Amino acid sequence: MRYSPAEKLEIIRLVDGSDIGVTRTLKELGVHNSTFYNWYERYHLHGPEGLSDKKHRSNQIWNKIPQREKEQIVEIALEKEELSDRELAWYITDHYENYVSESSLYRILREYGLMTAPAHIVLSASDEFKDKTSRPNQMWQTDFTYFKIIGWGWYYLSTVLEDYSRYIVGRELCKGMRAEDAENTVRKALTHANLPKDNCPKLLSDNGSSYIASEFKQFLSEEKMLGIHGRPLHPQTQGKIEGYNRSLKNHIKLENYYSTEELERAVEKFVEHYNHHRYHESINNLTPAQVYYNKGAGVLEERKRCKVRTLQRRKQLNLQSKVKRE
Repeated sequence: MRYSPAEKLEIIRLVDGSDIGVTRTLKELGVHNSTFYNWYERYHLHGPEGLSDKKHRSNQIWNKIPQREKEQIVEIALEKEELSDRELAWYITDHYENYVSESSLYRILREYGLMTAPAHIVLSASDEFKDKTSRPNQMWQTDFTYFKIIGWGWYYLSTVLEDYSRYIVGRELCKGMRAEDAENTVRKALTHANLPKDNCPKLLSDNGSSYIASEFKQFLSEEKMLGIHGRPLHPQTQGKIEGYNRSLKNHIKLENYYSTEELERAVEKFVEHYNHHRYHESINNLTPAQVYYNKGAGVLEERKRCKVRTLQRRKQLNLQSKVKRE
């Protein structure tokens, strides 16, 4: 089977984040070990461009990134070390009006010894919910995750995520996982979204007791919301909110918490970053808030203009440098 460069990169990132080991993950994906390690070596040497079947060309001098730009990129990378290569490339484009591709940034960081490995898991298309949304507020996903507060015990975070944009619409820190807790979270999300009752989203959840309880179903009926459930023993159906919960816990669990107020502040800080500052590859490297509030098209158009301006400037600088050498 022939894979596209994007599919190869997706497999590399999936294997990199897998908890079941390289060999077993590749076996489940149907990819030979030797094939994968060939891709990985090319990716390590040349970045995402190395995964293309075309030969890597390095003689296009007109688009060479000036040394001063490289140094600026390195300075930003050191300042924003929490960002992945992909996120850093779009951060520089959006905040410094200087387009740099992910592959070029990868090579620069590798040149300076700052190259980082992929830091997230990408679900394959077969693992996603089959009925994809096409606009915000068609469907929400909801789930519980848990945290331990020292001296207080276990607390549970109930979250509602908007499926199309991945925007966190509502959340509630709870002492349990009752139907009442799930209802309060959805009610908070509805208040935030301020949607008309005849246009409420579907609600996707797992088959937890709180979501199949009669009182929760009654609440959804009163709000004119259709409740749907993922397949049992198949958590990938709720892959977006499962991925969000993994990212949340990877950050929040780095610290110990001694009160609910401390945990709440940490969650609030993460949600603010996730909604308004974190670039998501699956939504054109936009933030959830940009997509949810329909600002994404404007951002993408400005990026195109920024790319044209940057390439024109580099071309002019490189031609001037060439003339001086001659």
